[in-house]
Amino acid sequence: MQKKIKLNAKVSTLQLGQRLDQTLKELFPNYSRSCLKAWILNRYVSVNGIIVDKAKKKISGGALISIYAKIKERILWEPKEIPLNIVYEDDAILIINKPSQLVVHPGPGHDNDTIMNAILYYFPESACIPRAGIVHRLDKDTTGLMVIAKTISAHNNLLKDLRKRKIIREYEAIVTGRIITSGKVDAPIGRHIRKRTHMAVNSMGKSAITHYRIIKNFRNHTWLRLQLETGRTHQIRVHMSHITHPIVGDPIYSHHPYLQKGSSETFLATLCAFNRQALHATMLRMSHPISGIAMEWHTELPRDMVELINAIQTDTEKFQQ
Repeated sequence: MQKKIKLNAKVSTLQLGQRLDQTLKELFPNYSRSCLKAWILNRYVSVNGIIVDKAKKKISGGALISIYAKIKERILWEPKEIPLNIVYEDDAILIINKPSQLVVHPGPGHDNDTIMNAILYYFPESACIPRAGIVHRLDKDTTGLMVIAKTISAHNNLLKDLRKRKIIREYEAIVTGRIITSGKVDAPIGRHIRKRTHMAVNSMGKSAITHYRIIKNFRNHTWLRLQLETGRTHQIRVHMSHITHPIVGDPIYSHHPYLQKGSSETFLATLCAFNRQALHATMLRMSHPISGIAMEWHTELPRDMVELINAIQTDTEKFQQ
């Protein structure tokens, strides 16, 4: 499948005498150098109405450059109008608050109903950015903050900061059992030896560190604030299960709700009905990938987690009476 785009820009006097490919990179920073070079060779670029197919062509100041390009798209990466809850946006980045039930990348069973499809619809230029600018992911049923790059340079810089652990992500979760003190889990994570779609603490896995602190204790649940030092698949979910405090509602790493003696039928029904992991990405802190300015975003817990906390609080109060 191909998508047609039309771009126009005027060459400044500062770009007088530059090569065409260099000038295109400056005029259209949202596109990679290889993408722009391919457009030149495919005769999609014209200067003052004349097609130019040589990247070394020198450009004169004041010239009008036009691009009528075709972008090849994978079938699974089709744009689709899916609402995005945008927390912040500028020319380089997009911060969204992801809802539950929304997958980040296309895959089996989710051909065109993902965050990636939504980004391609909202910002078509993202087709030339790896993964449509997505820098990190959240599980389907995990809610909260995500950063998306809108240019190649922003994408590269964000990935570099992520590898250097300069992007700080904090989560809130409700776990089963009472955790007495704050702490950290330092345990490597790799593929489960039998269930290949699951992750597990594995001595042969990659280093994984999760810090956690207590927000509030309940009768037999704990409300936690967690910070990722690394970013492994399912990291928080695997680590909490590993220390025998799995996240409430986790369909993979917590096999059943923790049923408490003396709890009301209403509370037990609420607990059993919570059909996703109670995990929310609540804070994102990083340096802007272009300006370098320190930035931070926060988002409130979604309604279902608030209702779950209220139900647990009510159950705790009844038990204490």
